[in-house]
Amino acid sequence: MKQFFKFTFASIVGFFISIFLLFVIFFLFSFALVSSIDTTESVSISNNSVLELELDYLVPERSSYEPIVSFSIMPSIDKTLGLNDITKLITYAKEDSKIEGIYLNLNNFEVGGLSKINTIRRALVDFKTSNKFIIAHGNTINEKAYFLASVADSIYLTPTGNLEFNGFGFELTFFKNILDKLEIETQIFQYGKFKSATEPYRLEKMSSENREQLSKYLNSVYSDYISNISSSTDIDENRLKDISDNLEITSAEAAVDLGFINQLLYNDQIDSLIQKKINSYSKIKYVKAEKYIYSIENLSPATTNRIAVIYAIGEIINSRGDEYSIGTENIIESIRKAKENKRIKAIVMRVNSPGGSPLTSDMIWREIELAANVKPFIVSMGDLAASGGYYISCSADKIVAEPTTLAGSIGVYGMIPNTNKFFNNKIGITFDRVETNKNSIISLASPLSPQQKYLFQKQVDDIYFDFVNRVSMGRNMTFEEVDEIAQGRIWSGIDAKKIGLVDTLGGLDLALSIAAENAGITEYKTVEYPTQKEAFEKIMDLFSSEIKNSINNVTFEQPLNQIHKLAEALKYTGIQARLPFEYVIY
Repeated sequence: MKQFFKFTFASIVGFFISIFLLFVIFFLFSFALVSSIDTTESVSISNNSVLELELDYLVPERSSYEPIVSFSIMPSIDKTLGLNDITKLITYAKEDSKIEGIYLNLNNFEVGGLSKINTIRRALVDFKTSNKFIIAHGNTINEKAYFLASVADSIYLTPTGNLEFNGFGFELTFFKNILDKLEIETQIFQYGKFKSATEPYRLEKMSSENREQLSKYLNSVYSDYISNISSSTDIDENRLKDISDNLEITSAEAAVDLGFINQLLYNDQIDSLIQKKINSYSKIKYVKAEKYIYSIENLSPATTNRIAVIYAIGEIINSRGDEYSIGTENIIESIRKAKENKRIKAIVMRVNSPGGSPLTSDMIWREIELAANVKPFIVSMGDLAASGGYYISCSADKIVAEPTTLAGSIGVYGMIPNTNKFFNNKIGITFDRVETNKNSIISLASPLSPQQKYLFQKQVDDIYFDFVNRVSMGRNMTFEEVDEIAQGRIWSGIDAKKIGLVDTLGGLDLALSIAAENAGITEYKTVEYPTQKEAFEKIMDLFSSEIKNSINNVTFEQPLNQIHKLAEALKYTGIQARLPFEYVIY
């Protein structure tokens, strides 16, 4: 008994010591975290400063504070500049007398899709009307980076660097053979001859319909790309295509000879060149964009008028949703709040989504219908507004898309794998069941019955007809007119405008102007929805995400990514209104 009390007492003491230590660690952690965040940070900008834009990351639609952690140091929070703040600071720099010009640092350029680059590019074109300089330089310059850099007064390349200019392309991955070897049958239900989502699991290469739509989309985007570069560089469009076709840019010197690059210079020579431009003998005062944003004063007019900007970003899912996904609650709640707030005179929804759940899409569609009866409702499309992403857009008063937006994909599919032979023949696992009715169980470990197949196909058909009807109502077209351009087909923003799926081409700024005009207001402030998570909320998920990131950073990243896509696709056992995968232009 004495030993019992001894160990019991020791356990209790140990428990309270552990709680105390956790409290101390949490206190120190919180102090370090709070110390690392200063959302009201004041940055003083000196005269003769140069704004440096280094876009070496995937730019989100809007800025947010992101947790940064490693297992060896205390966590911290960094602000990731989004597209909203990047365009804002370029516009502000245009009028800022302390900013002499912009330096585009093109090293490790990423950004994301061409639509985002196009948005930044337009802001830079507007910046040039101030007669301030834009200089671009990179050690290597990829094709997307050159698209942005083409608006600069001068473009420079490191002498031993290179310029990529070889055109665009898609490379798709097909899993049919590996599924056949694993004896996994994909039971597929779809509506729309262009709905290519299921092709990687039933074909070894693209269907003729898919090849047709991808070629048309890609060529439309590429033509816009070439046209913009031609107008900025004065190189003929056909000549640009010839240079790309024949891979004529074989070296840095060739890039200069062909008129793509002004001169070959190292970083220190760029500093000297900028020094002369600003007529200053002191050291150049470069100010990075992520610091400059803190110097921007609030120039919003003194008005009670508001326009809500709702960010509908990511896949459409059957759960609440978060900053990176569109759920059953986050976007619907945002629409309701914006509709009911008397200060908010109009609503703009920024859509960047490949689609997903038809049910959630329809719930959001209904909320937009209700809101649009009360206030002007405008949609601004980013890189993607496909399938479910278009579903939630179609009832807006006006739809604004980028020329390179991937829009449409009005189609539906479902896919249910039958893994019976895989488990039985490959692993040695069998299944048995008892059920009250012959269709009580719909199992992944057995083939679907004829009645079950009929049920799933009917659900797909019904959802497709609902989808087309929604578009028909929203776009003031007949069912037949929509059905002809639907069938799961994707369109560029340019082509979507021609066929009536989009009203006009432009960015979020144009959508806001249209919203203000429709609301009959000239001055307004913007308010963003959904409300982003506070830093402390984000940090709570930090350690689990760090473990996940550590696993993802393992070698053989590309093969693992392909396997991950296959695994993710096999989870889509319900009916989907989404793109089959991420379209990445190479």
